[in-house]
Amino acid sequence: MKLIVAIVHDDDKHVLESEFRKNKIPSTRLSSTGSFLRSGNTTFLIGIEESRVDEVLEVIKKNCEARDEVITAPINLDVNLEMSTAYPVNVHVGGATVFILPIEEMFRF
Repeated sequence: MKLIVAIVHDDDKHVLESEFRKNKIPSTRLSSTGSFLRSGNTTFLIGIEESRVDEVLEVIKKNCEARDEVITAPINLDVNLEMSTAYPVNVHVGGATVFILPIEEMFRF
C-alpha cells in the first residue's frame, strides 16, 4: 500500500475529484492554503495499492495543468511608512505537488 498526497490548485480540484470517482480511486479531499501566493489549494489523500500508483499519477498529471497567471502582489516600500503598492506579477500556478509514502497497514472501519 502507498499513501499519495497530492496538492493541487483549487481550480483543478473538481475535475480531478470527478476523475478519481470515474476511475474508482478512493480519495479524501482537504482544503489547504499555499504560503507564497496565499491562494487556495486542495490536498488529496489517496490510500492505494502499489500496482495502481502509476494510474493515479497519470490521472493527476492529465488533470492538473500548470499555467501562468498575472496577479497583483502588494509590496511594502518602506517598513516605517507602512505604505504598500501593488503591481502585476507573472506567476506560475497550478500543476500538482505529489508525495508518495509507504503504508505499513491500512484499516477501514
